[in-house]
Amino acid sequence: MESFNLDQHLKDIYQSHQLSAGKPVIALTTNYGEDNAKLAEPYYQQVIRAGGTPVLLPPVADAGIIADWLERVDGIVLTGGADINPLWTGENPLPQLHSINRQRDLAELLLTRLAFDRQIPMLGICRGIQTLAVALDGKVAQDISTCLKPQDGDTFIKHSQDADRSEPTHGVRYVKDSVLDRLYGQREGAQAGGRIFVNSFHHQAVTEPGPHLRVIAKADDGVIEAVESSEGKQVMGVQWHPECLGADGLPVFQWLVSAAKTFSEAKGLHHCILTLDSHCDTPMFFPQGIDFAARDPRILYDLHKMHEGRTDAVTMVAYLPQPKAGQTFSDTLDLKGIATHNPALADRYMQKDADGRLSITPDHYADLIFDKIEQIVDDNSDRVMIARTLEDLVKGKHEGKKMIMIGIENGLALNHDLSNVAHFGQRGLVYITLCHNGDNDICDSCRGNNTHHGVSEFGEQVIHEMNAQGLLVDLSHAAEKSFYDALDISQTPIVCSHSNCKALCDVPRNLTDDQLRALAKAGGVAQVTLYHGFLRKEGEADINDALAHLDHAIRVMGIDHVGLGTDFDGDGGIRGLANASELINFTVHLLQRHYSEEDIRKIWGGNWLRVMRQARQGKVDSKL
Repeated sequence: MESFNLDQHLKDIYQSHQLSAGKPVIALTTNYGEDNAKLAEPYYQQVIRAGGTPVLLPPVADAGIIADWLERVDGIVLTGGADINPLWTGENPLPQLHSINRQRDLAELLLTRLAFDRQIPMLGICRGIQTLAVALDGKVAQDISTCLKPQDGDTFIKHSQDADRSEPTHGVRYVKDSVLDRLYGQREGAQAGGRIFVNSFHHQAVTEPGPHLRVIAKADDGVIEAVESSEGKQVMGVQWHPECLGADGLPVFQWLVSAAKTFSEAKGLHHCILTLDSHCDTPMFFPQGIDFAARDPRILYDLHKMHEGRTDAVTMVAYLPQPKAGQTFSDTLDLKGIATHNPALADRYMQKDADGRLSITPDHYADLIFDKIEQIVDDNSDRVMIARTLEDLVKGKHEGKKMIMIGIENGLALNHDLSNVAHFGQRGLVYITLCHNGDNDICDSCRGNNTHHGVSEFGEQVIHEMNAQGLLVDLSHAAEKSFYDALDISQTPIVCSHSNCKALCDVPRNLTDDQLRALAKAGGVAQVTLYHGFLRKEGEADINDALAHLDHAIRVMGIDHVGLGTDFDGDGGIRGLANASELINFTVHLLQRHYSEEDIRKIWGGNWLRVMRQARQGKVDSKL
């Protein structure tokens, strides 16, 4: 520095506009020793070279402080250091275990798990890859020489040498189509699934990556040297020290900074647009003692997961199972269990016969579910509200509250009483899915017996009354003839709240391209759903399958007629979009596919709000 004039330095900064760089914020965990939190310089210098803004996190295990950090950062580097105490994995220390650092363990394990739940991009280095494994249900060997055995023909290599950290000390082989392959496989002379030279300095190693990670690189003796997310998330761990390898290590940091930038964009979008999921079945679990205010592992939607996934609103339906031949509606429910957890609601809505057996009518069951939702919302009114109107959605977004809209899945809930349409409309209903997996008195199901050859006479009355009440007519689950009948009958656009494309997955529940075109022509929307059996017929569906169905629907219908209806807690949930906490991944992938902000706004609820508005106005938009 040649000048010690502070004003001149400030003038240079202001003139160069450096205060509006907008770089993603990358948090780095720090080592701890001699009463100091500290970090070697190469870590944060590589973050700067990669285009990020580094900040250092001291090893603090306060969950509230960690949560505040995670609201403010866009990516995380889990740095190297001493071993993790094997007691965290349920093992006693072996004699070969080296030093541990008790100040770091709990702080970093909490940080990693909470960041993972929030979908924040992470890079684990040396100790950091082991932190990822321990935090995400994997396993770590306390000492390579005693806990790992080479495969036939392999020999051990030395994993901790005396060379300078800037010098590679052994080779690793990475797998094809991994992050490392994309980073290093394009270099001159490189081959997909090739070899790079690294500078690992360790005696602990990951032995099992766990359910959330997959192995992407090994040393010649079979020791795991790198892992990445197996769920399409932006998470990677390497056993070596890329911070010390200069230009050769920089691509790893560039990957993290790029992922953090996209994540930051996704967060910004979720802050300024309304994100709405048109369908979930979570309320069927509410009468069973579920804790919606906690992060309850029994359900896929709760307040914590909505916060983590940055989702504003969801339509939660009262789902009514379709009775099979010889069954009554009450036979399809666990009424005793519901009454045990909800005695007041049971007294209000259930009846007992002479033998003490409980029964309930379909309309009363829907009311019971809605009462339970209102009870849960009242108990958590500082954080969640019921949105019955478009104005409620605007108000809730402005106040930063999560919002529940209500719907009915299966018109069986009307109990063959047309006045119940108005009754449920007055409760604030958004839509009624006319049928489920079986014909009812309204229409035929795609899994039914063609009872009415489409929509029944009563069903036509129901649709007209739904139009009069401003309710959306939902044809997910309907037979193809029922779909076209409803399209002709309804005076406002119909919706398919959770349906996919038959062209990509030929099952009765999905919509043909002709149906999609007819739906778009009438101004309606089709919401891609996350049930694996509607995404692909063979193999495990993941987020890429959901995006493929979205892309196809857009090609057929146009961007103004698509959205997302997860069907969480109704068997929906796939790798990469497994529960509500992962929904921001949907936006991340849309950005990676170069969808515009306006497109994403439409997909995430703008199209759905349009048809809601048209239904409430009782007329079809003249522009369509």
